[in-house]
This record gives sequence, structure tokens and C-alpha cells, in this order.
Amino acid sequence: MSKEIIIIGAGPMGLATAYYALKKGYKVKVFEARDKIGGMTETFDFSGINIEKYYHFVCGPDTPLFNLMKELDIYDKLKWTDTKMGFFYNGTLYKWGDPISLLKFPHASFIDKLRYGISVFLGSKMRDYTKLDNTTSIEWLKKWQGVKNYNKFWDPLFELKFYELKDKISASWLMTRVRRVAKSRKNIFQERMGYIAGSSDTVTLALYNKIIELGGEVHFNSKVTEVIIENSLTKGVKVGDSEYKSDTVISTIPIQYVTLITPNLPVKDIDRLKDLDNVGVVCLIVKLTDEITENFWLNINDSRVDVPGMISISNLNTELEDKVVYLPFYLHINNEKYHEPDINFYNKFLDYAKIINPEFNESWVKDYRVFKYEYAQPVATTGFLSKLPTIRSDDRKGFLIADTAYYYPEDRSITESINLGKKLVEMI
Repeated sequence: MSKEIIIIGAGPMGLATAYYALKKGYKVKVFEARDKIGGMTETFDFSGINIEKYYHFVCGPDTPLFNLMKELDIYDKLKWTDTKMGFFYNGTLYKWGDPISLLKFPHASFIDKLRYGISVFLGSKMRDYTKLDNTTSIEWLKKWQGVKNYNKFWDPLFELKFYELKDKISASWLMTRVRRVAKSRKNIFQERMGYIAGSSDTVTLALYNKIIELGGEVHFNSKVTEVIIENSLTKGVKVGDSEYKSDTVISTIPIQYVTLITPNLPVKDIDRLKDLDNVGVVCLIVKLTDEITENFWLNINDSRVDVPGMISISNLNTELEDKVVYLPFYLHINNEKYHEPDINFYNKFLDYAKIINPEFNESWVKDYRVFKYEYAQPVATTGFLSKLPTIRSDDRKGFLIADTAYYYPEDRSITESINLGKKLVEMI
């Protein structure tokens, strides 16, 4: 009889784990607290458009995603677009993201521009980013780009994403982000990004259907209330009043929830988990009649705007009939702003859109939504590799824990979810 495993969470990582486990011959039960699959890739009906609550895009190095899409016979849904990037600096919108735009930028000296360009280029060519694990991003940037460049190009991004923790962020995390985007370029003058036609649903639904086809089970509205561990051995899980036995349980939900559902978790794991931080996000999505700018990605450094950037997903996904903009407010769940009503974030957008494009007015707006996710961005501080609890341990045999923090030094992406899901199965 095949060994049965239990997976907690039906986001991309949980679904990928289930799929690869079934391919290995395991029996699989997936328990999802919500009523649908997706996690942070979950979609919604935006007055006629099926779109993600939190934006996603594809980069050139996303090989695990490409391989899976080929396996699932959906590779033709992967599309590529020549995109543009902008930089809104102190009231003026500048072209960004290529050597010519950098050289034309009027608010930095030639030497500072040279240092910026060379450091980004060389940083993207590094082979082992874990060597930067104990170096902060700010230290690295100030060393290689200089204090002026850091203050001009980087400080607002760190300040509005990590706040009081900005000076502790690992350079490993930053430079893998730089590398991923850099390797997605068509050439040094042209950025190229990818998207999945039909949204991330195309991948997650194909995974779900394959799981069912292979005999797996996915249970919705089934919140795991306890992972049962006795004498360091995993026995199964509790879901409501029911108990499901298994000596292998894999958690793919945010690790901040793990201590709440595992009363017999080893003390050393509890201590480590409590020390890890994760920033939430309030994501405003606006449907418009016109684009605010021509850019897919717009970095912002303006004292009147308290978000690090604006993402115009319709400048990437050209199949969308309407113009759609994402405005992410990264906030801890204990920050009062996180709990403000939706209208407050919408009103901020109206102000910011007018600042960025003076021609904008509210008549452009066709609809808007606000979504909140408690644990959206792991805070990868220096020495992060040593701070993470091990995925598996002899003190909790059979209980594997992982979430987006375990992508480190890589950042969150669907491809990393797939990659880690495959590794989790190999560790059973």
C-alpha cells in the first residue's frame, strides 16, 4: 500500500508538492482553509476580468515554471512582452532601466551613474549570492554605488517596504532580485518580462486537475487546527472534529501560523519561528480607461507618495482589454494603516495618480478593489540562512515546514514555489 502524505495549503507550493508526490507514487491529501486554490496567486472576478489579487510576472530564469508548464501541456500560455520601466523622482517621470536612460538622468553625476551601472551589472553576474548573507543591502549598496546613489535610488524602496528593519536586510536577497530581472532582459537596452495568459490560474488549475486525475484529494474549507506530534513523531492532523492519520505532514502555509497549530513543536523551532519577521501587504487594484504611464514597473522617490512603486500590469499583459494598476502598501499587520478602510487607500491612489500624471482625473476609474495579506514578504535579515528552522528535524520526524522564506536568497515567485515543492518531495 502506498504511503500517504498530508499537505497543508493549496497555494502554488502546496499544489506543486502534491503533484510531484503523486508522481512518485504517494497518496496525497491536501487541506486548504479557504474555499479555493491559489494562496497569493488567488484570482477574483474584477468586473468581468479574471485577475490576480496580488501581481505576478515571469522572468527569463524561471526554468522550473517553464518545465512544469511543458509537463502540464500549457506552455503555449506563456507570453513575453517588451516592457518599459520608469523612475518618478521628485515630481518628474524619467525613463529607466537601460544605460541610455541612466546617462540621461539629470540628478546624478557621471561618476555616480557609472558606479550605479557597473555595480548592478557585476552584481547580476555573481554566481553564489549566499556569500552576501551576512552583509546588509545598505552596506553593499553604499560601498559599491556610494551614499548619494543609495539615498536617491534605493532608500525610499527600503523605507516603504521594511521601515525600521531596512538596515538589516541581507544583500543576498537584494542581489538575487537584481539578477532575476537582469537575466530577463532581451538585451542591455530592452527589458522583457513574461506573463501567463489567463493569469496564474492557468498553472494552479492545471495542477489541481492533474492532482485529481492522479488520485489525490484536495479538501476546501478545511483548516488544519493541529499537527499531531507525539514523542517527536508525526501522527497526523486535526481538521475541525476530524483526525487524519499520517506519519508525513508537509506545511506550506506562512510559517508564522505553524506555532499556532503545532502545540508540541520543539522549543528550538518555536524560538526560531518567533524571531522571523514577515511584512503584510495592502494591495489596491484599479481598473482604468487609460494608462497612467507607459511603464510596466514604476519606481517612486517622491516625499508625497508613500508607496515604493506602481505596477501597471496591462503594460505587461497586453491581452487585457482594460488598463489595470496595482498599488502595494507594505505594512506590518500591527501597523494602524494596515487596518484602515479601503476608501483610504483608494483616495491615496487618486492623489498619487494626479501627482504622477497631471492629466489624470477620477473619471478614468472604472472600478477598484483592496486585498490584504497578513504575511506577504519575508524579512530576510543578515544571517538569514542560519535563522530558518530546518525543513525537517529528528525532533519532529515526519513534519516538514516550508514557506516563501525558504526560497532565500531568492525572492517570492511561482517558479520558486514549484522548485521548493519538488525538493520537499525529495526530502520525504
